[in-house]
Amino acid sequence: MDYTRPDTNAIIGALLRDLAGVQTAKQSGMGYKRAAHMVLGLDLPIESLVLADGSLQKIPNVGPKSEIVILEVLRTGESETVERAVTESGKADNVAASRSFREHYLSRAQVVAALNDSALSGPTLGDYRGDLQLHSTFSDGTQTLDELVATAIARGYEFCGITDHSHGLPIAGGMSMARLAEQHVEIDRINRAHDGRFRLIKGIEANIRPDGSIDMSAEELTQLEYVLVAPHSALRSDEDQTRRMVAAIMTPGVHVLGHPRGRQYGTRGGIQADWELVFYAAAQAGVAVEIDGDPARQDLDFLMVKRALDVGCLIALDSDAHSPVELRHAEFAIAHARLAGVPVDRIINCWPTDRFLDWLASRRPS
Repeated sequence: MDYTRPDTNAIIGALLRDLAGVQTAKQSGMGYKRAAHMVLGLDLPIESLVLADGSLQKIPNVGPKSEIVILEVLRTGESETVERAVTESGKADNVAASRSFREHYLSRAQVVAALNDSALSGPTLGDYRGDLQLHSTFSDGTQTLDELVATAIARGYEFCGITDHSHGLPIAGGMSMARLAEQHVEIDRINRAHDGRFRLIKGIEANIRPDGSIDMSAEELTQLEYVLVAPHSALRSDEDQTRRMVAAIMTPGVHVLGHPRGRQYGTRGGIQADWELVFYAAAQAGVAVEIDGDPARQDLDFLMVKRALDVGCLIALDSDAHSPVELRHAEFAIAHARLAGVPVDRIINCWPTDRFLDWLASRRPS
């Protein structure tokens, strides 16, 4: 399978998103978005759902109009229906911009294929010991810490890092330091209950300001076991932001650079930077760079990860889950790592718990 080219699921999902974007009725737009989401989330290539008579097996949330697009693509590789709608809408420029922000995203079918492809090297699901970007009801997640831990244990994890947002990002429910202290009490309770079987790590997702500083003081960072930093602003700027990213990486106490570009499927390409320099700085500082497995992020993607590997970076593979079901998004990250051929020893999520905890402790500011 050629993973560098979009599969049919990805092509159809993108075209349905195009169709959604040119609708004048909100309800129609939402309908096409739901259809796109379903197709992109299928475990199998959509070709396997074609019946003997040439019709399509019923797919939830895919109506007759979306089915027309699907069958056109299956017959010809493109959709006259979508292209006509785009042309007639007067929004062709908007659609073209959206299409430019969809490169190197995997559909769920591609993820499943990569996880099962024995010709690929890199981590397997069995190598993955713990997720290191998770959000709870302490910030913008919908899962309690207990729900998060129950799901993680059911997935066979040995540890996880809780990374609710820091106080500098109020739009995402960023925690005050008092609220963080309350969370730490809860984490201590959970760790006592699961002693020797599972470890929940006291982490944070700190915000990288436009100048490269972190929205937590050095003293505040000492209260955490694990610090993931990530950009949440200036994600559509054309300006070079290499200095911003390097400054964040060099902050004492930082462990992981999360979703480095801040890209989003179909809406933004993310931060512009000299990524070789950023990756080199991360490698020199011993900071891991993340593959965020959220299907709408997939940041870094497998081609960028190969560049990070070339300069010696450690890699983190995370789900960025905000609800229990989203912990499976880690599989997108693992698939990208397999496509990039990341050695298991370079992936911090695959380290034994004691080794990982020792690494965290060695990087904490005194």
